[in-house]
Amino acid sequence: MEFDQLTIVLLVLRPDAPELDEEAAAALQDAHMAHLAELHEAGHVLAAGPLFDPELRGLSILRVGVDEALALKEQDPAVKAGRFALKAIPWMVPGGAMSFSPTRFPRSVAEAQAD
Repeated sequence: MEFDQLTIVLLVLRPDAPELDEEAAAALQDAHMAHLAELHEAGHVLAAGPLFDPELRGLSILRVGVDEALALKEQDPAVKAGRFALKAIPWMVPGGAMSFSPTRFPRSVAEAQAD
């Protein structure tokens, strides 16, 4: 049997995350979303989205190994700003068990909220 090897990356809210005013937080969120969209457009990220947990704030599924997933996700502006730490977990599923439909990731909060 063949297996698909993926990597799950969790965004973990850092206890020492910088305090941001509303404008700076909004700008950082838009930069974070744009980064995810770029990773998706490049074919690295299959799915990503927020988690509604006080500590675990987001989840991404990548089609690359753990080391490459961490290298890509470390470039996220929210990670670089010290807001999030990363936890990468290798994941194997039977080949073809997971499928992702073509989609487009929003590049900003405004785009995500547009009709």
